[in-house]
Amino acid sequence: MKMYRILGKRGRITIPFDMRQRVGFQQNDVLSFTESEDGRSVLVTREIICDERCPEKDHADRDAEGTVTLKSFLDGLSPEQQKAALLHLSLKWAEQKGRKVHV
Repeated sequence: MKMYRILGKRGRITIPFDMRQRVGFQQNDVLSFTESEDGRSVLVTREIICDERCPEKDHADRDAEGTVTLKSFLDGLSPEQQKAALLHLSLKWAEQKGRKVHV
């Protein structure tokens, strides 16, 4: 099924609701983007993020659909990666609130 959307000036696009439901995308999913060889298309894939502390058979940090929760994903990051994520999200939050941020 082909659907069309306009890419916004900030590079944002919304995946249509019906399509998200069919493919199983949900809020807080980790998505990867893979460019095709000819550079004309992008494959979007829902990823299950896991490290050595989270073997596939361990479901303690997974939601009802079996995907790793956002909290467990963030908890699995190194301190440096957590700091970078916090900075990124803080800047994004301030931007959405219309606040100027000096970095």
